[in-house]
Amino acid sequence: MADYKAPLREMHFLLHEVFAADQLWARLPGLADTVDRDIADAILAEMAKLAANTLDPINRSGDEEGCQWQDGAVSTPGGFREAYATFCEGGWGALLGNPEYGGMGMPKMLGAQVEEMINAANISFALYPVLTNGACLAIDTHASEALKAQYLPKMYQGTWAGAMDLTEPHAGTDLGIIRTRAEPQDDGSYKITGNKIFITGGEQDLAENIVHLVLAKLPDAPPGPRGISLFLVPKFLPDDQGNIGARNAVHCGSIEHKMGIKASATCAMNFDGARGWLVGEVNKGLAAMFTMMNYERLGVGIQGLGGAERSYQNALAYARERLQSRSPAGPRHGDKIADPIIVHPDVRRMLLTQKALIGGGRALSTYVAQWLDIAKYGEGEEQRRAEALVALLTPVAKAFFTDKGLDCTLIGQQVLGGHGYIREWGQEQLVRDVRITQIYEGTNGIQALDLIGRKTVANGGALFEVFAEDVQEFIDLHVDRESLAEFIQPLATELQRLRDVTGRVVTAAAEDPHAPGAASVEYLHLFGYVAYAYMWAKVVAVAMPSSESDGFYAAQVKTARFFFTRLLPQTRALAASVDAGSDSLMDIDAELF
Repeated sequence: MADYKAPLREMHFLLHEVFAADQLWARLPGLADTVDRDIADAILAEMAKLAANTLDPINRSGDEEGCQWQDGAVSTPGGFREAYATFCEGGWGALLGNPEYGGMGMPKMLGAQVEEMINAANISFALYPVLTNGACLAIDTHASEALKAQYLPKMYQGTWAGAMDLTEPHAGTDLGIIRTRAEPQDDGSYKITGNKIFITGGEQDLAENIVHLVLAKLPDAPPGPRGISLFLVPKFLPDDQGNIGARNAVHCGSIEHKMGIKASATCAMNFDGARGWLVGEVNKGLAAMFTMMNYERLGVGIQGLGGAERSYQNALAYARERLQSRSPAGPRHGDKIADPIIVHPDVRRMLLTQKALIGGGRALSTYVAQWLDIAKYGEGEEQRRAEALVALLTPVAKAFFTDKGLDCTLIGQQVLGGHGYIREWGQEQLVRDVRITQIYEGTNGIQALDLIGRKTVANGGALFEVFAEDVQEFIDLHVDRESLAEFIQPLATELQRLRDVTGRVVTAAAEDPHAPGAASVEYLHLFGYVAYAYMWAKVVAVAMPSSESDGFYAAQVKTARFFFTRLLPQTRALAASVDAGSDSLMDIDAELF
């Protein structure tokens, strides 16, 4: 496999030229005195080194060795403990954290680029700090001041890690039927009893303590999701000095043997009257947990994006070196026995598909992160608008990034042919690792239902219109630029197509309860392609003036042109599928399958 090299030029271009991040940071309270362009570039450069020199070299060996479980203890593969120590020494776990408790308070726009590099280099490793970051966010947002002061500093340092304990053997998507129970104690704590499965990082040997955020129900809780509360349950109970003390009654019963992410411990956790503390309000645990889950959903989307980038780099290196046949236009390298396969149209189709999907995804992740920063640090109407866009775009980012991420890993495997199928070249590991991103943190089918149901039909398309207005403002700003006509006019057409389809689904849902579910996946993909078109149009608006004299900008324009002419037309078929309704899905009896 080719060595990973972080795409810093692309990241700088998006942050500083397309989205003018430093100008946004300068005007947002809480960021103006925290970060500027020089600080951001220095952080990206340091993570690029860590990803390439520390995380990437243990990616394949971590997959080969995997995690090991013995007598309740989990050991991570060789090199992971040392890499984790290096990661923590660099302060990376504190990057986005609350400065009041030792965090750096950096913006999500910067964090999204950092997360992509970590995931591209080593998805299994990335899961450990990403889960901790999400747990920190939930604690910082919902826990008491005492819990925040006790736990956040050590979690930002990486000395203590975090885990999210939701799923039970009988309760996955339907968390309202969980059985884990919490019994109030006289000292204000709770006894937590139950079993959780599929817990990423539930047990490991990287951090000295693990802080579990556990969903459970009180004895008098109302039924369903209205009766769920959230509890902080540490592996070791802190002593009076804040250091680890007695072992809590929480143990790892086993780890899963998985298709991919083998260096990430996926645990079955048993809580046997473990001591825990309430986070947030009683029976409001699901809302508190969604603070963490929504963070993780964008993070999982970025996992798919990182895997796609790694696959592209590997496939591109191979295509430039592998000699097979001659170009259809005649020999390009007459001094060699054959031409590199990159001369062949179909190989170029595959590589450009990867490049176009990755570029659109990286731009959209930066766009979503921009609105996350405004939602956190902004004020007034701008903040409310940002919150609406984040709510709407989170399921798109999670599902579309990961669907296209898997597509890109499969394309990379195809470029390598037989070499892509064997372990030596690393492409088959990327396929296995990225596959899980479509499943955990809410399957992509659930994300599609969330987008079409809660985020669109439930409000009559009001959230969608916030996004549509943003796209329309961009179109209106550039509609008279003749050089951009080949991008702006199709974008306007596709926005109208998406608006029309949205209206038809909202109307159909009033008469047919199956309409949203029948349309959901195709609608999300339609939305994703239009969002990518918007991103590529924004990229071209900046790149076009320099495209005649600078190869980097020329590549942006040419890749955008490929996206618009070869990939965006898929929207027509997706719209037709959505408009087909639910009849063909629901008209066949279950016995006839």
